[in-house]
Amino acid sequence: MDIKLKKSCFIISLDFELYWGVQHRLSLEESKNILLNTRSAIPKILNIFIENDIHATWATVGFLFFETKDELLNSLPNRIPQYKNYRLSSYRNITNIGCNEKEDPFHFAPSLIKQIASTNHQEIGTHTLSHYYCLEESQDSDMFRDDLAVAMNIARKYDIQIKSIIFPKNQINTNYLPICAEFGIMSYRQNQDNWIYLERDTNSDSLLIRGIRLLDNYINITGYNSNFMTYEPNKYPIAIPASRLLKPYAKEPSWLLAMKIHRILSDMTYAAKNSLIYHLWWHPHNFGQHTEQNLIILDNILQHYNILKSEYGMESLNMNEISQRVINGEA
Repeated sequence: MDIKLKKSCFIISLDFELYWGVQHRLSLEESKNILLNTRSAIPKILNIFIENDIHATWATVGFLFFETKDELLNSLPNRIPQYKNYRLSSYRNITNIGCNEKEDPFHFAPSLIKQIASTNHQEIGTHTLSHYYCLEESQDSDMFRDDLAVAMNIARKYDIQIKSIIFPKNQINTNYLPICAEFGIMSYRQNQDNWIYLERDTNSDSLLIRGIRLLDNYINITGYNSNFMTYEPNKYPIAIPASRLLKPYAKEPSWLLAMKIHRILSDMTYAAKNSLIYHLWWHPHNFGQHTEQNLIILDNILQHYNILKSEYGMESLNMNEISQRVINGEA
């Protein structure tokens, strides 16, 4: 059933991956500068969140939690995915990673995870252990369950109880949602309710679909992408509908950049006026290039949020916070 919120909610979620999320398309050498810049950008993002009292969910690849290579290799699941597209597998070069975060800041991030977790109102969620692709050929529910079990276990080492999941590449496999519930996960990010944003495997994501999605960042093709919450009692995890990917700065002309920002701000305003959810998401590594420009864009968005907070009571919540309010009837 649809739930009419008492006031609008602004939700931010981030897919925190480092090299595990780009290894299928970029070599490590091609990624190093971007990922080092990403590590520098994360504290800056956190500072902007603190300044604007922003609550956010950081869905983190489980491999990033490990302190050492030996600890990681000794904790691998019994069953690992055997994707038909082997380039997708995080396991194909796993024995070549460095010994620890100091030696290899591209595959390990315990210091950053601790910094995020210690920052007010920041939720650590899971992005699965291995950046697991739930719709690819030659993987199954048993492999997913084993992957998730290790991810949940390593998070507990940090006294983190995972309550939210974001599926890598937005490959939501609804058959796997009950497995998430088995582990106490209460919410997941749902894709936008439009055919161009439907979950697909990598072979089905055509150039045409990607092109329309790109255009939708500048022109209102799919509507305001602001949503009600839908909740069926005792059915978990709860879907937290996504609204828009914050496309990173790409040296576009100033007029085109202004269109992209206006698209987001107008969507947020619509949500605020109608007591709906607006859910913005991106990857920290999207800020690994043109970092300062991307931080300025983020600051502009959050300044607009502050206006909507003042005028309409819009509230910043992370994924677990909104799901708990819905469950408790407090939304």
